[in-house]
Amino acid sequence: MGQRSAPWYYLVLLILAGEAVFILPFVLPRVFRPTVLDVFQLDNLQLGLCFSVYGIIALLSYLVGGPLADKYPPRKLMAIALWMTALGGLLFATFPSFEILRGLYGYWGFTTIFLFWAPMIKAARVWGGDRSQGKAFGFLDGGRGLTGALFALMGVFIFSLFVSDQVDTVPLVDRREAFRYVIYCSAVIITVIGILVWVFMKTDIEDGKIQLQQISGKQIGQVLRLPAVQLLMVIILCAYVGYKITDVLSLYAREVMLYDEVRSAQIGTFLQFLRPTIGILVGLIVDRYRISLWLLLSFVVSIIGGLLFATGIIGPSKTMLFFISVAIVAAGVYAARSLYFAVMDEGRIPLVLTGTAVGLISIVGYTPDIFAGPAYGYFLDTYPGEEGHRYVFWMLTAFALIGGAAALIYHRLFRK
Repeated sequence: MGQRSAPWYYLVLLILAGEAVFILPFVLPRVFRPTVLDVFQLDNLQLGLCFSVYGIIALLSYLVGGPLADKYPPRKLMAIALWMTALGGLLFATFPSFEILRGLYGYWGFTTIFLFWAPMIKAARVWGGDRSQGKAFGFLDGGRGLTGALFALMGVFIFSLFVSDQVDTVPLVDRREAFRYVIYCSAVIITVIGILVWVFMKTDIEDGKIQLQQISGKQIGQVLRLPAVQLLMVIILCAYVGYKITDVLSLYAREVMLYDEVRSAQIGTFLQFLRPTIGILVGLIVDRYRISLWLLLSFVVSIIGGLLFATGIIGPSKTMLFFISVAIVAAGVYAARSLYFAVMDEGRIPLVLTGTAVGLISIVGYTPDIFAGPAYGYFLDTYPGEEGHRYVFWMLTAFALIGGAAALIYHRLFRK
């Protein structure tokens, strides 16, 4: 692969773009979940179905977009994706009906994945070079988390400017207006980041070393047969279920801990700050060891965190235990998220075929975009209150067990 030959600001732009593209479809609904349900007049299942439409379109986009990333410069594909995603924010700000909102999430499934996802992963591998894959992906995910946290802080600040401390008494029309400003500000920043990526995110590596003129069916078949690719499909699927379930922690704060909308949004923001802390720590440490071993440990921590919530021992009077448990879940889930693509080099996946490999892995690995939202939405709506949340975290625990088993096999297979 060669030594790293892209400057630090290349990684900074990659980080900014890597989170900005997901702000509208995912970060705002995660941080403002109770508010989003209210202002769009949705229940948990309906919001989950919007995520499912996103996931279905994303699934098709992974398949085609992966090989595309092996043919064109990442910065151009990523910039176009950012501009198209920001454009969708204009419709989002009109608070459309459920049917139109599903269509918008389908559009975002295309803009954020087809032109963006595989180029981002490939760009991170290029920056990491031979010796810094853990740093590249740890800093990428940690930096994306910091970017998301800053967006969340900005969103909470803007929202709070337009509503009083007694959020529950504010009329729906005023809450909609406050959230509309949050959406507009996000869309403008995403557009600006797209311009910066197009102009400045360049690398010294010749295009011929990281791009192919044509991707053949034979090459796709060869990539699909790689043991690392097959195991990463399972590992990422299980880790991503855990990541999707962090969406409900602000709702847990609202429904079980009995916080108001602003305080529950602050829990979502707290999570956004845990993510960069964990990602950066992981990036600084793991290159000295086998990255796959740290990936295995992250699943073990996820199991512990899932059990703390699933057993039902966390209630309104257990504030400290709640925050500790949130931190444990975040440590396991965000560490796994930082590391699962960092083991591609350890698994001997060729750099020039990174886009194709990422596309194939993601077809299976990101299927939780289709089923996770409706699954936990069903549990939360069918079993209101604490019981529904316990089922959700049993789901997290089960997938973490399966992911941990796959990570153990990966570690043993490639440790030599």
